[in-house]
Amino acid sequence: MESPTEILPGVIFYSYLSSERKEKACIWNHHTLVMQVSGQMVLETSEQNLIISAGEVLLIHKNQLGILTKTPEPGGYYETVVISLQEDLMRRIALEEKMEPNAKYTGSPNLILPNNDFLKGYFQSIVPYARSSGAEMTDELGFLKVKEGIKLILLAVPALHNFLFDFSEPYKIDLERFMLNNYCFNVPVEKFSQLTGRSLSGFKRDFQKTFGMPPRKWLQDKRLNEARHLIESKNKKPSAIYLELGFESLSHFSHAFKKKFGKAPTLS
Repeated sequence: MESPTEILPGVIFYSYLSSERKEKACIWNHHTLVMQVSGQMVLETSEQNLIISAGEVLLIHKNQLGILTKTPEPGGYYETVVISLQEDLMRRIALEEKMEPNAKYTGSPNLILPNNDFLKGYFQSIVPYARSSGAEMTDELGFLKVKEGIKLILLAVPALHNFLFDFSEPYKIDLERFMLNNYCFNVPVEKFSQLTGRSLSGFKRDFQKTFGMPPRKWLQDKRLNEARHLIESKNKKPSAIYLELGFESLSHFSHAFKKKFGKAPTLS
């Protein structure tokens, strides 16, 4: 079975692992709902570190970068059902249900929802589609399932009304703080601009004012300086740090390190 499997293209997914532990960097453009069916998942962002166990439901805020670590249960599996709360679907629900935010959401960007039988039963109704390769979900049924999920979330935590139905663009956040917290993520400059609430040209202009150099050069220098610190002061092996510092390959990292510092990235 391929993983992840799309139950409803772009909206509902099923992730499955039989034995391997996997780690990956993620970008969430939309609010995302995750039901941990079996195994364990760890979510790491610049602000939070959450461990999600079997039976728990996680709500992830849109416009974020993070690391997911997926671990199958001993001798068993890793399974999740993931629902991307696409903005067009959320707008349709807002119109049909006459839902509007009445204040800015100020709580945690990611949270484990209270465990209850309603949410558990809701996800159990989706699992058969995930496990049956021949099962199909129509667009209309998919919309109804998303709508049902939203209503159950609000039944469990009414205060998430402002979390779910805020369709405003990302506000222009503190550029320096955001970049210092997220520079290690290997994402395009265009994505950094979007996540900080700026156009690409505005991002480059503000970045130059803040850091005194273009974004790509700053990102490269920041990652390499951090790598040198980890290798020389923390005795970290290059092979253990290059991915977490945003480099695509060990050879790319080694070449950039030698070009900047005049020597290979090896322990002294």
